[in-house]
Amino acid sequence: MKQWGLILGIARTHLHTKMKSTVTASLGVTFGIGAYITLVSFMTGLNGMLDSLVLNQTPHIHLYNELEPSDVQPIERSPAFSDDLLRIRSVRPKTGQLKIHNALPILDYLRHDPRVLGATPQLLANIFYLSGSLDLGGQLIGVDIMEEARLSNMADYIVEGSPEDLRNTENGILLGIGLAEKLSLAVGDRVQVATAEGGVFPLKIVGLYQSGLAEIDNARSFAQINTVQRILGKPQNYLTDINIKLHDIGLAVPMARELESQFRLRARDIQEANAQFETGTSIRNLITYAVSVTLLIVAGFGIYNILNMLIYEKMNDIAILKATGFSGNDVRDIFMSQAMLIGLMGGLLGLLIGLGLSHLIDSLPFDTEALPTISTFPVNHNPVYYLIGIAFALLSTFIAGYLPAMRARKIDPVRIIRGN
Repeated sequence: MKQWGLILGIARTHLHTKMKSTVTASLGVTFGIGAYITLVSFMTGLNGMLDSLVLNQTPHIHLYNELEPSDVQPIERSPAFSDDLLRIRSVRPKTGQLKIHNALPILDYLRHDPRVLGATPQLLANIFYLSGSLDLGGQLIGVDIMEEARLSNMADYIVEGSPEDLRNTENGILLGIGLAEKLSLAVGDRVQVATAEGGVFPLKIVGLYQSGLAEIDNARSFAQINTVQRILGKPQNYLTDINIKLHDIGLAVPMARELESQFRLRARDIQEANAQFETGTSIRNLITYAVSVTLLIVAGFGIYNILNMLIYEKMNDIAILKATGFSGNDVRDIFMSQAMLIGLMGGLLGLLIGLGLSHLIDSLPFDTEALPTISTFPVNHNPVYYLIGIAFALLSTFIAGYLPAMRARKIDPVRIIRGN
């Protein structure tokens, strides 16, 4: 039976007698783990912030009525031309309305679907914002503001005012902050909106909305659905869009295809709407993990070189251990213990350094007009990263110490003693 206390004692003695090499190897692991924790925490936090910036404002499924050319043209339906070669040019979209037919029954059906967390109606109106001599084109979106705040964290992007202010104000508007700056307007002022038909309606600004995306903030504003319906002169069942949030985002793609077939509407799922953004996120994550693993591998090579040198310096000690009754496996375990002790000490210190640097970055001010809800740099303090860090530290030191330890196991003590 092995005397692990004796083996560990010899390993500690070797490490103490070569303190400079021990510290160098431990620091390699320390900085590798510390850099890994800091980098992966910051980059995943940054990716999470960018994801939420886009995905919080994107429904899992977007239902709308898309105007497009008919697949089958009238002349192709005529039996008189069934045997002819037909070439139809300059096909125009069929006439129709952007409204969703039977929108209220569809909305009620979706809200009773167990897969659906919530479904919110919207009414999109293309308008002009008027202030003095300025007129800017944009969009006014009619929403159920309290449901939008519940399902899409819309309240986080209201920099002045609140969702309740819009709900409680007759003819109120949440004006995009880019529009407010261009029109020199503030909360409490009135802005006039004009429709394509020429009607002009005054609305009171009850809040300012800032999404962080300039193309949205410079053109988009929000009002209650009934307000936009009055502006357009439409009935209460007139809706152009339905946004759906699901309990499980993984169901978005198949459910979108199901709803398209069931209601004959265009259903755009979140993956289709953000395909390019998701590709960018995947590439950033890949780069983050690649750099982090490279740092840990470099630390492992440092341990391998130091243990190799230590074995050369400890040839006489190895010969004496074997001559006094220690087996080759015992010698291997001594050097493996040294490697694991270096990995454990360096890994734990690296975790502390990574934790400290992550909290330091998390406390640094991050002020930008594009992201009003973010006050400090985003950092993801996920404990899984710390478990991965210490596990990789032990694994890398185990691999780095295994080959030198096997070399020490095979040393012939007779040849070493005879040479001396």
